Amino acid sequence: MSKAERLVVGVSGASGVVYGLRVLDACRELGVESHLILSKAAALTLAQETALSPAEVSARADVAHKAGDVGASISSGSFPTLGMIIAPCSVRSMSEIATGVTSSLLTRAADVTLKERRPLVLMVRETPLHLGHLRTMVRLAEMGAVIAPPLPAFYARPASLEEMVDQSVGRALDLFGLSWKPVKRWGQDLGPLTGEV
Repeated sequence: MSKAERLVVGVSGASGVVYGLRVLDACRELGVESHLILSKAAALTLAQETALSPAEVSARADVAHKAGDVGASISSGSFPTLGMIIAPCSVRSMSEIATGVTSSLLTRAADVTLKERRPLVLMVRETPLHLGHLRTMVRLAEMGAVIAPPLPAFYARPASLEEMVDQSVGRALDLFGLSWKPVKRWGQDLGPLTGEV
């Protein structure tokens, strides 16, 4: 298995577990092996936002790792992957990653991703942001992470919440060189604008 065929998918306790679910679905559609870490807090959010159990979410992944299993394959840089996405990413997870003081497999795998200079994409879900949040994001960006909050792309004229989610997920997957069909692309599916402004 080459590193281009594996993606580590973290789901933290922030609101928006649907983003992680759709990343798993996209990996399956793209033929990319997914390695899932569902945090303990994510299980709570899952119960609040969906009718799915943690076991049902784990079944969507090729490999599901326990949050406390810091000896898992993905905790080592010698295990090749395309990188890691945390969707959604809580402020707590983001802060742990920024300090390098990790307490779970979720943040350990993210730390490994950074040290190996692989793409780490954080779909941070929080608003409004105070100065401490912003400084933490700057620190992560300086370390090589990509901060990619899931924001609606209204130019894509989404007809449903599902289309809005898929556009955000697809654009995040672009950062790994993965092109997912539901994404509407400017200059191809949409636009460009014509006429004078």
